[in-house]
Amino acid sequence: MKTHASRGLTAARRALLLDRLARDGALVVTPLAAELGLSEDTLRRDLRDLAAEGRLLRVHGGAVPLSPTHAPVADRRAMQADAKARLVRAAADMIGDGALVIVDGGTTHMGLADALPQGRTCTIVTHSPAVAASFEPHARVEVVLVGGRLFRHSMVAMGPGTAAAFGSLRADLCLLGVTGVHAHTGLSTGDSEEAALKRVMMQSAAETVVLATPDKIGRASAWTIAPLDGIAALVTTDGRPDWLPPGVAHVAA
Repeated sequence: MKTHASRGLTAARRALLLDRLARDGALVVTPLAAELGLSEDTLRRDLRDLAAEGRLLRVHGGAVPLSPTHAPVADRRAMQADAKARLVRAAADMIGDGALVIVDGGTTHMGLADALPQGRTCTIVTHSPAVAASFEPHARVEVVLVGGRLFRHSMVAMGPGTAAAFGSLRADLCLLGVTGVHAHTGLSTGDSEEAALKRVMMQSAAETVVLATPDKIGRASAWTIAPLDGIAALVTTDGRPDWLPPGVAHVAA
């Protein structure tokens, strides 16, 4: 049985690990164990317990910050509202007349229709009923709604038919939703099937752009979508992350 003192030491050590993770963006067990004079087993146990508490995401050899954006859609709508409005204004500028655009689901993309200038002529393809409905005021925007089984967490269609529909497209642009953008884990999301569908969407567009609110930068989720160099641009409300690959454009919204 752990004594009060040992529990205090464990809590202090784990607090230190979380501070380091926030500062460095990643923890690597082997060098950190040597630096702190601890066994690797002790650190791995700490990381396992912190992951179980939802404080971080374990990866091979260590841990990275866990994305906080896994709340239900209704809760996420109010998160980072100002940042989302800025991001979709930047995205709307990327949609030219005649463009065929894949628009992912998510609460950020729900604001795209409001940001798109009236009179813009383009085609929006989406598997989000909410995103599709939001373009109702745009008489010159053709909207294609892709169907399938409704994945309630994100309120988007998924399944083999959904993937096949996206796979048949040759879009100019894909506006992709993610829950994490991290130097080591790349683009990620919280569901394996959703991650696979997002890869199909990326492959069906000439360029993929990710709009990322500040709470997604430097964070990761359990399922990798693609490496960072798989996108054309990252749109954020802050400066360019120093770990963003040189071939990826950065747009400050």
